[in-house]
Amino acid sequence: MGMDDICRQALALRGGPKAVTADAGDVFRWPIVTAEDEEAVLTVLRRGGMSGTDVTKEFEKEFAAWMGVPYALGYPNGTESLRAAMWACGVGAGDEVICPSVTYWASAAPAQALGAAVHFADIDPDSLCLDPADIEHRIGPRTKAIIAVHYAGYPADMDAIMAVARRHKVKVIEDVSHAQGSLYKGRLCGTIGDIGAMSLMSGKSLAIGEAGIMVTSSRELYERCIAYGHYERTGAPSNYNPPDQQITDRSLQQFSGIPLGGFKHRMHQLSSAMGRVQLRHYPSRIAEIQRAMNRFWDLLEGVPGIKAHRPPAGSGSTMGGWYFARGLYRPEELNGLPCARFAEAVRAEGVAFATPGANYPLHTHNVFHYADLFGTGKPTAVSWTDRDVRQGPGTLPVSERSGQMIIGVPWFKHDRPAIIEEYAAAYRKVALQASSLV
Repeated sequence: MGMDDICRQALALRGGPKAVTADAGDVFRWPIVTAEDEEAVLTVLRRGGMSGTDVTKEFEKEFAAWMGVPYALGYPNGTESLRAAMWACGVGAGDEVICPSVTYWASAAPAQALGAAVHFADIDPDSLCLDPADIEHRIGPRTKAIIAVHYAGYPADMDAIMAVARRHKVKVIEDVSHAQGSLYKGRLCGTIGDIGAMSLMSGKSLAIGEAGIMVTSSRELYERCIAYGHYERTGAPSNYNPPDQQITDRSLQQFSGIPLGGFKHRMHQLSSAMGRVQLRHYPSRIAEIQRAMNRFWDLLEGVPGIKAHRPPAGSGSTMGGWYFARGLYRPEELNGLPCARFAEAVRAEGVAFATPGANYPLHTHNVFHYADLFGTGKPTAVSWTDRDVRQGPGTLPVSERSGQMIIGVPWFKHDRPAIIEEYAAAYRKVALQASSLV
């Protein structure tokens, strides 16, 4: 049955047949784990090399080469890589960072662990990334970094963000957790700002286990990240690794042997072993994901109420592995039908992924208003700051509408046209019959 035939049937929510009837098979299974991954992990396990750094250093070299930067540094998770990046950029007590409100909490919360305040900014309604027009007026004398999140794989507007940052001599940290392999005007996300940090946990598009990684072209930032949490790489011997002098900055050398942050940031080598295998296959796998996802959105081109969340064709920008696939929902094109109701109807058609919204706006969360992390007797957000940058409801209108303007869509890992067509038909069917749901 073709898409047009499916769309003429009654909505499943009204008793009609579901649009999605095919067995999806492995089209959504991720990560793709083969005997090659298993053997790499078992090799480390059998020799008891889990707490070493030899495999991790090979993964770092290969990852840096793929990214086209001189330095990469492995982490146990993405959150720690982001905190280290912030510290390396000089974020400390009384400082501020600027971060989009709609993102996972790890893009922002590590700043509070450093005693800094988070000044949240609004997002662009089409990219869902940091709105460059909402940055400059937030920069103050103690702003140290802008966190540019490439949200749901979509590259942030880095030219505009970097222009603001350079005018004010502020560092730019790219959070690439959603966007490994995404291109911004032909450049890999994570290589444009001063430093990039990202999660590589098992749900991400580059999934190697519970892990993270930092990349940079700055030797200074690289050494600061080493000194902050990689004690065995500062020249001091450890139980599992020989002395490994990677610190040349004398101001950091004096602390060799104990991490300046009091954190151990060594990546588990079962993850780095898997990472080496996954990275070898990643370019071909994301190419297929992009073919599949673009096929899905091409089938929905021109359908009212739902719009592709992807860069314009010919821009040189791509969605990488398309992690956390979203669609842009426009209720005004469907007589005001709420996103939640639209999503409910699509789920009834057999699409479990159709959920309204994405990450909730962080600027409204109590942690960033009232949490006293250091026992100072007042919220960390204002413990050491010269100004109060906390914002409540009503201050970031686009972020606060995100639950009504974003909808989940399938994240296809294989380009299977017949299956993709059924899933696209579910959204189209509901959109074309939306008047019956208003």
